[in-house]
Amino acid sequence: MVKELERAGLPVVHVCTVTPISLTVGANRIVPAIAIPHPLGNPALDKAEEKELRRKLVLKALKALETPVDGQKVFED
Repeated sequence: MVKELERAGLPVVHVCTVTPISLTVGANRIVPAIAIPHPLGNPALDKAEEKELRRKLVLKALKALETPVDGQKVFED
């Protein structure tokens, strides 16, 4: 699905917990998530810390979305 959206001209960011799978399926912009059971959060954190964690992930994904790429790129930090 990610490749088809990119092929149609829509930039896509694949936020995932297992980046090798994203690389295998050919996603161009990959943002590593937190953990398999909670990809976009961490229930062990208090409410404010988890909100900040989620905000950072969303901002990282938005930055990846606006970054031109030629091939695959993993946006670590």
